[in-house]
Amino acid sequence: MSNRSWARRLPAGAAPLFVYGTLRFPEVLRELMGRAPELLPAELPRRRAAILPGKVYPGLVHADSGAAQGFLITGLTRTQWQVLDEFEDDEYDLAPVSVHAGDREVYAWTYAWTAEVDRRDWSATDFAADHLTAYVEKTAAWRRELVLLSGTV
Repeated sequence: MSNRSWARRLPAGAAPLFVYGTLRFPEVLRELMGRAPELLPAELPRRRAAILPGKVYPGLVHADSGAAQGFLITGLTRTQWQVLDEFEDDEYDLAPVSVHAGDREVYAWTYAWTAEVDRRDWSATDFAADHLTAYVEKTAAWRRELVLLSGTV
């Protein structure tokens, strides 16, 4: 969760976002955006969701083979993009990618990790079983603080 004093340049219009980690869970999205958007299954070739040292959430990194499994979120408003971007750690870069969604190739954006990662892959199943409830509570508290600090977002 970010402490940045600068803002990234966010996608214009209704560009889709490829999510592969904690943002793939409707419970987390509901706390951040006030709604759980439709999630379209997608995969990003030659990437993987890696375990990050000391974190419960993953980082998207390049891989020699395989594909990161995730979802596309479409229809994000400017305000929702701002909230999601503020939520992301400073060591993520917002990057354009081409994902496979069903039989289509879709241009989207994703948050790619830029720092150290573990050799092991992150597991959404393990996260859901071991951390999701506490993570949702932490996310709700973060969102309340954001609203208090900004007064608008």
